[in-house]
Amino acid sequence: MNDAKIVELYLKREESAIRQTAEKYGRRLRSLSCGIVGDLSTAEECENDTYMEAWNSIPPHEPKKYLYAFLARIIRHISIDRCRSRSRLKRSAFLCELSDELEQCIPAPDDTECRIDDYLLREAINGFLGTLEEEKRSIFLRRYWYLDSVSAIAGRFSLSESNVKTILFRCRSRLRSYLEKEGYDL
Repeated sequence: MNDAKIVELYLKREESAIRQTAEKYGRRLRSLSCGIVGDLSTAEECENDTYMEAWNSIPPHEPKKYLYAFLARIIRHISIDRCRSRSRLKRSAFLCELSDELEQCIPAPDDTECRIDDYLLREAINGFLGTLEEEKRSIFLRRYWYLDSVSAIAGRFSLSESNVKTILFRCRSRLRSYLEKEGYDL
């Protein structure tokens, strides 16, 4: 079933929407969550919470053309919140490590005015990602969106870990330069 039809089921408040969503995207969502929380049972809980959040969010949202991205964003936030709430030291350290890697590239919103600029920043980052070669863009997203480890990325792309680290370092440097050219004060 295509995304538009699944969203229509949500809009009609039919419970089969959740079943259809789970059949089409359940494995991918669990995998995304498992990479963040580190265990399958917690990932399954996050997946179920994602379906509930989607049920409550559709309507007013109607992600007919981007249902997986909509669900991935929800499960990612739920999974990160689950890590924080459980105070899992190892995973929290991992999230801090990723934040430290990007904090020099992306300005953190400290006040209401900065939060208003989030949309423009998102567009700038998307513009930057559009300038990267497909493999580099995929590596960057695997690390900073899906929170994959460097070793997992190296295995996925048949690269050495040092090569992946170099690619990520160069991408962060390019992102910093790109954002500075776009007028962001880093």
